[in-house]
Amino acid sequence: MGISFEAHASPTQREAGSRPIQPSRPNYNKLHAQPLPINTYPLPPLIPHNPLSLLHIAFTYLLQVLVPPASHPPIPFRGYFSHETRSIHITDHATARILWEQGFFGKGSLSRSEPAWLEREKIRQGVLAGNTNEDVTRMRREERKQFKNERARKEREVIEEKLAEEAKVMPNGFQGDNQGADGHINMPGVAHTSSGSPVLPREDERRADSLWNKLTDADAYEPVVKLLEQRQNDILNQEHLQLTLEEAFFLAYGLGVLDIQDLSTRANLSISNLFSLCRSNSYFPPQKSKYLSPDDPFLLSYVVYHHFRSLGWVVRPGIKFAVHHLLYNRGPVFTHAEFAVIVLPSYTHTYWNSTPELRSAVERKAKKSWWWLHCVNRVQAHVRKSLVLVYVEVPSPEEIGRTLDDSGEVADVGRFLRTYRVRELTLKRWTPNRTRG
Repeated sequence: MGISFEAHASPTQREAGSRPIQPSRPNYNKLHAQPLPINTYPLPPLIPHNPLSLLHIAFTYLLQVLVPPASHPPIPFRGYFSHETRSIHITDHATARILWEQGFFGKGSLSRSEPAWLEREKIRQGVLAGNTNEDVTRMRREERKQFKNERARKEREVIEEKLAEEAKVMPNGFQGDNQGADGHINMPGVAHTSSGSPVLPREDERRADSLWNKLTDADAYEPVVKLLEQRQNDILNQEHLQLTLEEAFFLAYGLGVLDIQDLSTRANLSISNLFSLCRSNSYFPPQKSKYLSPDDPFLLSYVVYHHFRSLGWVVRPGIKFAVHHLLYNRGPVFTHAEFAVIVLPSYTHTYWNSTPELRSAVERKAKKSWWWLHCVNRVQAHVRKSLVLVYVEVPSPEEIGRTLDDSGEVADVGRFLRTYRVRELTLKRWTPNRTRG
């Protein structure tokens, strides 16, 4: 491992005009080429003016029928259900990268989104060069903060200049001992700008120049190089991928690429057991199976999650913007989320209005105030997202009972989920000042 000093520039040299070398950006189109962690084999396109394309399509179709290609990984991914965090942990780092790069599932336990703790740690210890996505976000926030401070400073200078002009017309032509003819205060031993503002030395620049002069000594770098080479192999990845209940069940049931074990018992969970476990843990504290209802929080949320995933959207948690889900066209590394989704239960079946007790309970769950809707819609308008209200039609217990077996458990999850219906309503905030004729 060698270190070159010619490609770098000191802080003062960077300000003089030489631009620092930036690391190459990852090719996200290639990195996230697959939208899901499964392989698909589409037929070749039909070219109308080329009859041979029909033969190509027929040959490919027959080949896939006679020798079906594998769409799933040979060994399913493995996750562990954690009762403490009510989530699924993926501890294998290769699996975590696959699930993130092919569908943006989960988040790093030590990161904001993408599991990048190991890369961040290597950069912090000087083993790697460059910046992670979180570092770029932090630097952008610092730039915005400095821009606001600079704008406030210029506004203060304008006010000071205005006050200085007003001081010139004061009676008796009063000027202080250290006040110049232009009205600015002259500080002894300090340079001033053309407008009269003092130019104070920047302590951080002096420290940076002093540190740079020390680091450019090649002899001082030799022990550092050896230490970095040793550290690169000693750093262990302490981060795991954390999946929500909806993400884990979609990977296990919807795609069939994930096997989940109970972290406490190490026993494999079947789809039915995992379904009941997710429903129980959607309450706090967790409820027993016999107390579950058709409008469980997990059921409502997963029906909407499965619905939008089936339509090709990348669905991410939306707690940051006070919603249930965020919808991305391709993923968070490409664009911002276009839609913010709020899940609402809808009790249109006659059963839910059959008794006053049920009618009162349903009203408490479904009723929302206009103030709540106005606040949520205002937040989404400020971050340039369209609010989508998704109403989930809750079936009656009688419809649910037809999908259960003799022991009261869900025998067929697909048949159970088909009893739910989804309605979408998109809202946009109307601002009178921006829509005047």
